[in-house]
Amino acid sequence: MPRILTYNVHRCVGNDRRLDVARIADVLATLQPDIVALQELDVGRARTNHVDQAHEIAQRLDMACHFHAAMRVEEELYGDAILSAYPETLIQVGPLPGHPRIAALEPRGALWIEVDVDGTRVQVINTHLGLVPREQQMQATHLAGPSWLEHPRFRGPRILLGDFNATGTSVVYRTLSARLENARTRAPVRKPSSTFPAALPVLKIDHIFVSPEVTVKDVFVPFSPAWRVASDHLPLVMDFEVG
Repeated sequence: MPRILTYNVHRCVGNDRRLDVARIADVLATLQPDIVALQELDVGRARTNHVDQAHEIAQRLDMACHFHAAMRVEEELYGDAILSAYPETLIQVGPLPGHPRIAALEPRGALWIEVDVDGTRVQVINTHLGLVPREQQMQATHLAGPSWLEHPRFRGPRILLGDFNATGTSVVYRTLSARLENARTRAPVRKPSSTFPAALPVLKIDHIFVSPEVTVKDVFVPFSPAWRVASDHLPLVMDFEVG
């Protein structure tokens, strides 16, 4: 049964303030995921020793990797990635709109790949929205439109996941859940699924949205001591079936 997860890795700096790319890979390996959506990765940045974190984690997990730089400062990159143990094809990457009146906000983007899950093509989009409500709403509206969720190629089994920085009461959530269903509500058994902050999670701001062709078998959040220290978020994990 395929397993997908979304995880904000906080540039691989844990709650103990230790930079440790290997630790992120090690905790991910314990879950044996097939598809991994990661946010807040550094690639070639001085602050994290110039490591290509996306490639390093993918290599340690023996997975293919696609990275999108939401922010670029000369040779230093920062953004999101999707890793896959299944055959995959990159479909699209792109920026999300920023706040028209606050130019200094961190740039945001999205990344879309097609994954061949035992002969069934599954569309997967990973994203990381901003922190300002107006900005979030603009980004969610853009995602819900013709460039992404309503794109002609975005059909069949579809999964949208990532760090949305928005709870289930937000306009962002309502915008996206009008297109796809939250996997939490489709799970046969409801389990605790708050992801932030990792040490004592009370907020559901990381989400997985799915189309009707995706059968959700389980949704859960691992909560061991190792997970609570590795990043400021916990991962949100979904087991599913297609076809």
